Amino acid sequence: MVNEHKTIFGKYVLDSLTRSMYENPKTIYRELIQNSADAIDNAVVQGFLKDKTAGVISISIEKNERKIIIEDNGTGIKANDVLPKLMNIGDSDKDKESDKGFRGIGRLGALGYCERLIIETSYPGETIKNVVGWAAKELMTSLDEKNKEGAAELFQRVATRTIENEAVDTHYYRVILENVSDDSLLEKQEIKEYLSMVAPVPFDRAFILRNAIYEYVKKHNFPFDEYTIYLNTEQICKAYTSIIYEGNELTKKRIDEISHLEFFNFNATGEEPLLWGWYGISSFTKQIPEKGNLSRGLRLRKSNIQIGDSYCLVKLHKEQRGNFYFVGEIHALHPALYPNARRDYFFENHVTKLFEKKLRHYFHNELYNLYYFSSKVRSTQRQIEDFVKFSETYEEKSQKIGFKDKEEAQHYERQFETLKDRAEAAKKTLTRIADELTQEPSPKKKIFEKVTKGKPIEVTHITPPVKPKENKIKYVFDDLSSVSRDDRKLIARVFAVVDRCLPDKALVENIRLKIIEEFK
Repeated sequence: MVNEHKTIFGKYVLDSLTRSMYENPKTIYRELIQNSADAIDNAVVQGFLKDKTAGVISISIEKNERKIIIEDNGTGIKANDVLPKLMNIGDSDKDKESDKGFRGIGRLGALGYCERLIIETSYPGETIKNVVGWAAKELMTSLDEKNKEGAAELFQRVATRTIENEAVDTHYYRVILENVSDDSLLEKQEIKEYLSMVAPVPFDRAFILRNAIYEYVKKHNFPFDEYTIYLNTEQICKAYTSIIYEGNELTKKRIDEISHLEFFNFNATGEEPLLWGWYGISSFTKQIPEKGNLSRGLRLRKSNIQIGDSYCLVKLHKEQRGNFYFVGEIHALHPALYPNARRDYFFENHVTKLFEKKLRHYFHNELYNLYYFSSKVRSTQRQIEDFVKFSETYEEKSQKIGFKDKEEAQHYERQFETLKDRAEAAKKTLTRIADELTQEPSPKKKIFEKVTKGKPIEVTHITPPVKPKENKIKYVFDDLSSVSRDDRKLIARVFAVVDRCLPDKALVENIRLKIIEEFK
């Protein structure tokens, strides 16, 4: 009988829940922050805080001392509940459908990255604070030893508890990591960038389109949790910006701009909300470069905390690259959409499958068509721009510079007519698209206006230079009046050879000018 056997959880369970749990060490910040967010929510419900704006999560990174402190002013933990809540593993009483952290293992991740982990907490109305600590380095060493010690026995052996006096109205939960072993956890700028995309924080005021998001959320009455989080006294905000860059910090240049936001939402069966999202409208000239654009890609969020990373939703696009033409967020709303233990995606169930089906259809039939539509408009517009540019060159060659020979003059004339035909066809295409988009506002209309704004579209007013008689065509070296006509022809023939052999046309032009200077 199975009942005759007592199940044993070996110590390697702790290895899976600590140093082996997450690929990115920075994940421990997210885990501890989501616990703090739950504590602030509970403090509001119980009346210890007026509202969420009164809640504060403070992160202190002391690089020289290799110490990290994460503290919130939520409920804290009652003295009688301290040991059950902090010493039991995976025994949380939180609700997985409403709370942000619910497995009772989030704090354990920090054990893999410090020498000692300490939790200090005080509850309103109590005059004490509880201090529970774990010798994390000793724990990690014991995991590598060959013995049969159980997970519970090891976890208790490396733990201590003390009680100290505290002010009666004080309430907090403070996590301290001493002698942090991973250098990346102590790099303030890296942690700031990580939290600015992962944490449930407000949009930066510099993101001028943020009000459209808040208005949409308010209009549809969607939950949108935001918390005040400080990193070494600097408030953390989401890193979204309306400018798209290319290059590193030294070569960074602006290549595009997000001018509008588009929104969408889907329900599950019935009227129960499933998800909502927003994305930015730009010119979609190419994938947003990774360098210089921290917020590129559509990001998945639950309770306004990021799920996975920027690649999380790539699998739902028609093309892998599709996710990185956009900046935006997908917010999961349905209570059955809850994160897996690593929080890199959702637990698989029928609602998750519906979520994927709805998003995949939207990505394939809406977003995919947007950046391909932009490509079509830009390609068509480019035919007009190429014609205008060539016309200017043709004019200059005819009136000022001159042609190398009769063949070149004829080539320019034929090229002018070819490009003009293409430009006129392009104008008709753009006019037709514009007419089709006049019916109502749409993402495509915004893209069309953005791509074609300020660009030339008229081609009929551009005419070729007055065609001279054959013996009046201006040639490159006609101005060399001091040189005989036969010598000018010889110089022109030599120059034609240079022009054909040298691919660098700037160098060719420089040689022409030097020849003129030499023989004038």
